[in-house]
Amino acid sequence: MHLVLVQPEIPPNTGNAARTCVMTGTKLHLVEPLGFSLSESRVRRSGLDYWKYLDLEVHKSFQALREAYPLSRFFCFTTRGKIYYHEINYKPDDFLIFGSETRGLLPEILKQADKTLRIPMVEQIPRSLNLGNSAALVLYEALRQQGFPGMS
Repeated sequence: MHLVLVQPEIPPNTGNAARTCVMTGTKLHLVEPLGFSLSESRVRRSGLDYWKYLDLEVHKSFQALREAYPLSRFFCFTTRGKIYYHEINYKPDDFLIFGSETRGLLPEILKQADKTLRIPMVEQIPRSLNLGNSAALVLYEALRQQGFPGMS
């Protein structure tokens, strides 16, 4: 599986997603610009001792990511999605794409999605789940459908 964070802004959210990726054997893709530095000293200061185990790829743009994986399926997550995340049959090489904490995914990215999906939430509250929580929730459903490959 591939987890993608497009222009993440809050380091702890990316750290949570990175840890989830390490513990599930999932590749993490970050699309620039990032709201923080990935420098080694910054990572060490943040206490991310698992970072060295992370399978990480950083892309200059969403288009660069798309061009690097032209045959893959791209699932974008948005509150405007019409299909719930659990209604998809995920495959091992799928990309699960999440936007920044304050803006979500831009319309031009959503147009490139194979499907736009959503996580059910109450409608009365004008907020969304935390980025790290949303990514973990969806990733574990995708891995569950595949029998949690490589995990015990």
